[in-house]
Amino acid sequence: MFKKKKLANGVTIVAEKIPSVRSIAFGVWVGNGSRHEKKENNGISHFIEHMMFKGTSNRTAKQIADEMDRIGGQLNAYTTKEYTCYYFRALDNHFSQALDILSDMFFNSTFDNREIEKEKQVVLEEINMYEDSPEELVHDLSQTAVWEESSLGQPILGSSKSISRFDSERLFSYYHKRYRPENTVIALAGNFNYNEIFAEIEEKFASWQAKEKDDYVYKIPNYKPQLITKLKDIEQVHVCINFPGIHSGSEKIYDLITLNTIFGGGMSSRLFQKIREERGLAYSIYSYPTNYKDTGLFTIYGGMNPSQTIEVIKLIMEEIHLLKKEKISHEDLNKTKEQLKSNYILGLESTGSRMSSIGKSQLILNKIKTPDEIIESVDAVTQDKITELIEQIFDFSKISISIVGKIDHNKLKEIKELCLID
Repeated sequence: MFKKKKLANGVTIVAEKIPSVRSIAFGVWVGNGSRHEKKENNGISHFIEHMMFKGTSNRTAKQIADEMDRIGGQLNAYTTKEYTCYYFRALDNHFSQALDILSDMFFNSTFDNREIEKEKQVVLEEINMYEDSPEELVHDLSQTAVWEESSLGQPILGSSKSISRFDSERLFSYYHKRYRPENTVIALAGNFNYNEIFAEIEEKFASWQAKEKDDYVYKIPNYKPQLITKLKDIEQVHVCINFPGIHSGSEKIYDLITLNTIFGGGMSSRLFQKIREERGLAYSIYSYPTNYKDTGLFTIYGGMNPSQTIEVIKLIMEEIHLLKKEKISHEDLNKTKEQLKSNYILGLESTGSRMSSIGKSQLILNKIKTPDEIIESVDAVTQDKITELIEQIFDFSKISISIVGKIDHNKLKEIKELCLID
């Protein structure tokens, strides 16, 4: 069972005690990501995340790494479209030292201009590496296509043009506007005493106050169906077929997770069995949902030889039409529900997974479901709910496709006809 506490400045702490372990997973979750950026500073959230590790007024970058290594801890961070997370895992008897390191980074990073110039090269290499990974690039291209008029369509890494503008002043200004106590959740899971650990966290975070007014203006993202291609001289063609999905807080989330698992979410899924196992047409074929606070996507991905592109897309469309025509069987539904419950329960054995689960849920949804409530939600999925969701998701008037690779004009014309794109 978890406990929650809200500090006077607005920081929310959520904690779950697990007495059977000897470690603690701790994360600071900030409600800021690439969708909160303007075009001219695209990538700044991710860049600030990098700079947090480059030295504070109390520690050099090397000291941060050495001190965490000395206690055997693991320290890291990542940035998404909607949030940034800074986290560590450490033995319970080293928690205080690990907390001191992370809070020092969070509040006292210097954003030194010399380090910024060096880190620009690192991030540019990260962008180049991403450009050289078409199987990843095609997913970013998908979101750029459907949300091209919204900041949600911006890449998390930014561009060489936007990154070139970054300096200490710009980073500090953005940090003070978007890193705010009322916009932050602290989550932890592991072996600890609630009163003692809450007191330690409060000592580090209770005096934090935002220094600038937040100038982010929220806009509802508009989904735009279209076909978008990026020519690359590579051996495979990478395709994403997208439909509008649902938002993070939707009551249909578990219906969608169940549907995705049956359709393309694993090795026993329909897409994998039909296209890879039975026909051997693609090494990688799967589907997945993406959920944000106010919108979502349902994506089908395939990587294949250019000569097999049309056949693979034809088979994907056939499987979608079959879903719309015939109800999911009770046998498939029950098997999938048991699979989902098992995967979820096994995941609870990791303190990192539990910390992530409660932290993200509190930040995005402002609530946390207990394990029993999640199991009940999976059990509540029915044939009729899945059928209704299939009709909602697979709306061919809203299909969007992104393609990376060598694809000629005639094949593009065939793809449009197959997918009913004007």
